[in-house]
Amino acid sequence: MNVTDQLNMTMLCDFYELTMGNGYFEAGLQDRITYFDVFFREVPDHGGYAVCAGLDRIIEYILDLHFSEEDIAYLRSKQLFSERFLEYLRNFKFTGDIWAIPEGTPIFPHEPVITVRAPAIQAQLVETFLLLTFNHQSLVATKANRITRAAEGRTVLEFGSRRAQGTDAAISGARAAYIGGCAGTACTISDQLFGVPAGGTMAHAWVQMFDSEYEAFKTYCEVFPTNATLLVDTYNTLKSGVPNAIRAFNEVLKPKGITKCGIRLDSGDIAYLTREARRMLDAAGWQSCKISASNSLDEYIIQDILRQGACVDLFGVGERMITGKSDPVFGGVYKLAAVETADGTIVPKIKISENVGKITTPHFKKVYRIFDKATGKAEADYITLWNETVDESKPLELFDPEATWKRRVYTDFTVKALQVRIFDHGELVYNRPTLPEIQQYCREQVDTLWDEVKRFENPHNYYVDLSQKLWDIKQDLLHKGVN
Repeated sequence: MNVTDQLNMTMLCDFYELTMGNGYFEAGLQDRITYFDVFFREVPDHGGYAVCAGLDRIIEYILDLHFSEEDIAYLRSKQLFSERFLEYLRNFKFTGDIWAIPEGTPIFPHEPVITVRAPAIQAQLVETFLLLTFNHQSLVATKANRITRAAEGRTVLEFGSRRAQGTDAAISGARAAYIGGCAGTACTISDQLFGVPAGGTMAHAWVQMFDSEYEAFKTYCEVFPTNATLLVDTYNTLKSGVPNAIRAFNEVLKPKGITKCGIRLDSGDIAYLTREARRMLDAAGWQSCKISASNSLDEYIIQDILRQGACVDLFGVGERMITGKSDPVFGGVYKLAAVETADGTIVPKIKISENVGKITTPHFKKVYRIFDKATGKAEADYITLWNETVDESKPLELFDPEATWKRRVYTDFTVKALQVRIFDHGELVYNRPTLPEIQQYCREQVDTLWDEVKRFENPHNYYVDLSQKLWDIKQDLLHKGVN
């Protein structure tokens, strides 16, 4: 295959998904309806919540599921798959149902974020792509949300393309960072593809290219008078960088009546240097000049330098956001929760493990979020069987599924079903929001969380509880020791 050709993402799957598919086909199970859940077990960085992302890319993938003749020829060359199975793949498409929690929603461990109901081969085949997309974009969106909250309302831009683990990580990562709260990106193609606002001015090479720092700044102001942000730390920030920037602003921008401008620092003691730079700019009459800072920032560094009095209007955050450096694996999994018999009966399935955290919650489920009417704050998530409803007019008792004596009764509350239907028998039925709409939704939904849940250190444990019926079914399967 020529690497310049467009890849068929249907083939981005673990090989065992194809061998199992062949096995299902030969065993006559290709039409058995199955239910799989995508969920995760731990919030990155020991945080109180994660941010869901990646659904739109998953939709595109599902819509394009197919095997080309080239793909089938490759699989035939492995001398492992039956001709009947390869013929089945020739007309392959997704005909199942998918429910998902919308992008931008705060999510919590062990609750089904995506549920796939589909014939066994179809449901098995999509596992890898769903996981890699959900895991990567949710990781970056979660990290971006932490970083933008640390900035306390200041602008944060995503600067990580050159440190991302590959091209798609850079492109999709910029989109996920925008969902999490970033105002834009340095990644041009993400603007072209998704509308994530791209921007940038200069690197140190621009300053070094000229005979003097002043000449570099003056030339840039002349070429881009309405977008003049000057990188002032190439040589000496306070002795030459800031004074030369002020001189260029005075000689080029001031005569044009332009007051919008900026400087950027990419090294050194950001707290001290920005305080001094702010003092120098203000004394020169450039109170309107914005100060940007970059240099391996994350939520903890941003929080610390702001406490130390840093005068920063904009943060550029790169590698520690785009890679989720402090906790770079999201850990989402894809597990069978139920199968459906010919008469439509749903049979729950459970994965049992000596590692308690790896025991799954069986059955086809719903996820509700409980909100306090008086405050509008999210109090807990409530997982039920698919056909259970919550009556807001009656008290609702929730209990901790791991410590059942911990109980709370809610009497003045509202509920919201978190999952929405995305595909109905293979047809897309979801009205896909725009990226700015997703970002705004994320901001609104994070605001419903208590500050205690949003702490960076030792956040309050947000409860995800099971209904009594679902808990009973899970306990029954555990006691039987069968799935």
